[in-house]
Amino acid sequence: MKYMKSQMKLLIKDNKELQARLKVLMDEMNLERTFALKALYHSEVAEGGKYQAAYQALDQAKE
Repeated sequence: MKYMKSQMKLLIKDNKELQARLKVLMDEMNLERTFALKALYHSEVAEGGKYQAAYQALDQAKE
């Protein structure tokens, strides 16, 4: 599975929990949005993360 910024934005758009996690990453770790999105992907989506199925569904819907 490959990281795609546009898919992460879509995933976060409809998920309040992920929005909150993104904000925490940006504020507490002083990360720019782009880097926070990538960090969130690796912690919550990649390799069997909690949101992996939702992320894959976005990829399939795009095709």
